[in-house]
Formats: sequence, C-alpha cells, structure tokens
Amino acid sequence: MDTSLQRVLDGERLSYAEGVRLLKALDWFEICKAGWQIRCQKHGSQYTSYTMFRVVNYTNVCAIDCKFCSFQEKQESQFAYVLSKEEVFQKVEEALNCDADQIFFQGGVHPTLALDYYTDILSGVKQKYGVHIRGFSPVELLNLSQINNCSVGEVLKVLKNAGLDSVPGAGAELLAERMRQQLSPQKCKVEEWRAIMEECHQQGLPGSATMVVGGGETIEEIVMHLETIRQIQDKTEGFYSFTPWLYQQQTKRFQAQKMRPEQFLKILAFSRIYLDNIDNLETSVMVLGKDLGKMALRVGANDISSVVIEENVLKSYGLSSEEEAVRYLEEAGFSARRRDFSYQFIPESSTQNAVA
Repeated sequence: MDTSLQRVLDGERLSYAEGVRLLKALDWFEICKAGWQIRCQKHGSQYTSYTMFRVVNYTNVCAIDCKFCSFQEKQESQFAYVLSKEEVFQKVEEALNCDADQIFFQGGVHPTLALDYYTDILSGVKQKYGVHIRGFSPVELLNLSQINNCSVGEVLKVLKNAGLDSVPGAGAELLAERMRQQLSPQKCKVEEWRAIMEECHQQGLPGSATMVVGGGETIEEIVMHLETIRQIQDKTEGFYSFTPWLYQQQTKRFQAQKMRPEQFLKILAFSRIYLDNIDNLETSVMVLGKDLGKMALRVGANDISSVVIEENVLKSYGLSSEEEAVRYLEEAGFSARRRDFSYQFIPESSTQNAVA
C-alpha cells in the first residue's frame, strides 16, 4: 500500500498536496480498498443505515440561473408555483403516513417571498406535527437576508425560533470559484457559502455536506472542495455526513461529463479517506442508481440516504419504500438499520413494527 494511505489508516491526516498526488497517481482499486478499510474502522462491516424523509419543494421560482438546473421557473411563468400552508400540511401528512420522520424544505431562490411565509409554515408544521424540519441552503438563506435587509445570522435566529432544526449542505456543487463562474455565476461565492454554513452550525443548526462532480472540474478543485469542508468541520463539528453526487443531464446549456463507475467510486472512496473528521459517508441511491449504490457501500459509504419521498429537482433512481430499502441493503450483503437525523440507530423493534 502507498505509504501516505498507510499513514491514514494509522490515524494520520492527508495534506492537500498528498491528496492531489494520490488522486492523480493511484489506481482506483487501491484507493477504494483503503476507503473500505476506513469505513470498517469507523462502522464495522455488518450494518448499513437508511432513513425516511420527504422533500417539500415549496416553490420552483428561482432568480439564480444555474446552467445545470431544469427545475427553476421565472416568477411570471405559467408553471411557477408557491405552495400554500395547507398544501405543505398535506405533504407532511402524506409523509407521516409513509412513516417518514424528517421533512426537508427546499426551493428555488424566490426574489420576493417574505420571511413571514417561511416562519408561518415552519411554526405551523412544528406545532401540528412535531416532526424534524431540515431546510434552506446557504443561497436561500443569503437571499432571505437580502430581501429582509438583515444579516444571515438574524434570519437563522428567526427560522430556528419558528421550528427549523437543521440545514442541508445544498448549493455547494463544487467549492471552486472557476466552476461556480462557469455553471452558476449568480450563486453565492465559496467564502459566502462557507461563512453561512459556519453560522448555521454555530447557531445549533447542524447538517450535511455535499459535492457534485462531472462538470469539468480538475482533481485539484475536487481536493480543494474537500479541504474546505474539512476545515469547516474542524471549526464547527456541524457536519453529520458527506455525500458525493454526479451531475445529471437536465438542460442543453450544460453537458454533464460521462464518468465511468470506477472513476466515481475512486472519488467517493477518496472522500472517505480525506474527510477524517466526518464519520458518515452517504451514497445517494436516488442519484446513482441501485447498482452503483451497492458498489459505493463497499468502498467507503455507510448510509444510503434513502428513502426519499418525492423528488422534483432530480430524476430519481432510488427506493420507494422502507421495505424496499431493507431488502436492497440485505441483497448488498449488509444488515439494514434505520437511523434518525443524527445517525443514531432506531431500536429494531420500532423499525420492525413500522415495516410490518
């Protein structure tokens, strides 16, 4: 084994320069083997976790013109919508009837939607259903602060008081200014994304981190993205998980790169190696598909980030029920354990009753 990889297995940290060298020079299989070993050190080889949550896309109106996104609509479009409080409640009730225990609010960056809209829905959902509420990417939060002429910190205090429990790592794509200028120049800059995420964590709103590859990024940019995530985690300890994704082909303005399975698995395994301070690595079966998702579990991932009830932004290749998730993990050679938002296993008796 490469000496740098061996040092990682012995508990040392990779430097940025070492990371670039390994990702460029080493065979995918060697990196994947190390990713599996680290996964086993942290979680063992028996269990893989899953969860149940619903995405509520409260609006598709978006003023940020990302080249890769087909979900966005202009405010004047005949297809534009903003969900009412009653429509949100209906979606929450449908999710609870499917035994979901988390609601994920995510929308476009609406240029005029008042803060009262958000707080009214958050407080209503929390009071009526008591479910865990996750929501609002850094670019959504920055937009809210600009609309309401206040700081992101003040916006977060209001949202948290209304019922927000956690935040996603959405809108990161790749934290490299060259890529952001090419694909989403109107989105928040790297340092803005970083500062907002740190503020979320410092206010007691933990969450996840993500990375999307296949857009023409360099190896150096991939490692710099991971370095930024690792530095934030060193400071806040607010990331519960990390999920690498692939771009999907959605628009004619953006051409997603064709990436061979072993290329993606190498990046996923490398993420496990580099992010020594984030315990949980997710593979998104919804995005990757079932076959590649199973392989990802053998190179570093310990969670499948499913079942996702309703997905409108991406084409879903995922799992539609808890029974299917359990069967999927057993077919992959693992014991399935349902978890909560903080990655604590739910007692098996509760899970068995829900599945039954």
